[in-house]
Amino acid sequence: MIDLRSVQALDWSGASLPIREAQFPAPFEQGVEYAAPARGPWNIVHVGMLVPESHQIFVCAQGCLRGVVLTAAEMGATDRFSTIAVRENNVMEGDMEELILKGVEDVLRKLPYKPRAVLLFTSCIHHFIGCDLAYVYKKLREKFPDVDFTDCYMNPIMRKSKTPPDTKMRQQLYSLLHPAEQRAKAVNFLGNTSLTDEESELVQMIRGAGYEIRDICSCHTYDEFQKMAESSLNITYLPSARLGGDTLEKRLGQKHLYLPLSYDAGEIRSSLTRLAEELKAPLPDFSKLEAKAEQALQETKEALGDMEISIDYTATPRPLGLARLLLSHGIRVSSVYADSFTPEEQEDFYWLKEHFGDLQLYATVHPKMPRFARDKARETREGLLAIGQKAAYFTGTRHFVNLLEGGGLYGFGGLCRLMELMRESAREEKNTEAIIQVKGWGCCG
Repeated sequence: MIDLRSVQALDWSGASLPIREAQFPAPFEQGVEYAAPARGPWNIVHVGMLVPESHQIFVCAQGCLRGVVLTAAEMGATDRFSTIAVRENNVMEGDMEELILKGVEDVLRKLPYKPRAVLLFTSCIHHFIGCDLAYVYKKLREKFPDVDFTDCYMNPIMRKSKTPPDTKMRQQLYSLLHPAEQRAKAVNFLGNTSLTDEESELVQMIRGAGYEIRDICSCHTYDEFQKMAESSLNITYLPSARLGGDTLEKRLGQKHLYLPLSYDAGEIRSSLTRLAEELKAPLPDFSKLEAKAEQALQETKEALGDMEISIDYTATPRPLGLARLLLSHGIRVSSVYADSFTPEEQEDFYWLKEHFGDLQLYATVHPKMPRFARDKARETREGLLAIGQKAAYFTGTRHFVNLLEGGGLYGFGGLCRLMELMRESAREEKNTEAIIQVKGWGCCG
């Protein structure tokens, strides 16, 4: 029997605390986790589908396959997706390598088309039993020399490692690029799931210096994707993409610049200066750019008035940096939804701790959070603007900026566009429930 009195007495300890009481980088204890039904962030299936003319094959137990099968079905990509089910006898009899080899061969023989590349996903069971994956890939490449194979992983034990599945996936995407001696006057953006905004200083400076921009998000054919190997420079700005850029620099010899997405004017100037030096291009007029961004912030402050702001980590890898920017300009940020923070957020964390200690932090995976979301849904949330789908879900607001991973908004131009989106979202209501239930928002265009 459930003691209803204890349910009524539920408090938010462990799931929420003011930033003044929080520890960096993990303010909440880890344990049983809750998955909020805000499904817009991309998973490994969505990211893998960015490779044109490719086919994904997942090798896993049937129960674990359910989620990825549904992902492929929901995005209308079942024709580019296959599974090989691992059963108990494959583990007990030790024929896992044979299962994969025969399964992949069967899939490729039955497909109505020949994929240019195969993304083969193995799972935790293969690592637990010591499956000889090197042998598997060697044999597959010998049998199908006209197909590029790369190793991908659906491995939950990687989640708390230095290379979580999302980071590994964005690295493996570009392992399919063939070495190329030609160095075109072109720059690659790596690891993004949306194109970088055309108004960004990054885009303007690269195009102004006479360079072509290449991005997997704009590739329609495998040959077009392979041209990325000919580019002379790779740029990443999301933390999850950085490993992919470092790996290509070592493997293909392409220079890699990590220019982190930031909301700090000094850091933006520093990154753009590094880019100008690399391209041997003139620097933009920072004073004009900063003045325009400051004006956009002031207009947003006036438009929002006393409206509360909640930010979550799915909207941007720098939620604390964004909170600091807004609070320092008089915009009322009341809460941040994030379970941990990246090292890049350390300075912002301690600044907020000193100057805005009442800023409330909420875990998104704590098992108390479903009750929190139900309680908030009963309240009238007209006075709150969320930035990110999880913040919108937990607060119950219909005013939210539907932003994922920064949305390609970079630099001072990105700040101006973000302020515009905030003002629009404060004026207009969204159908929050309909939007956040769409898995991998934007993956189908």
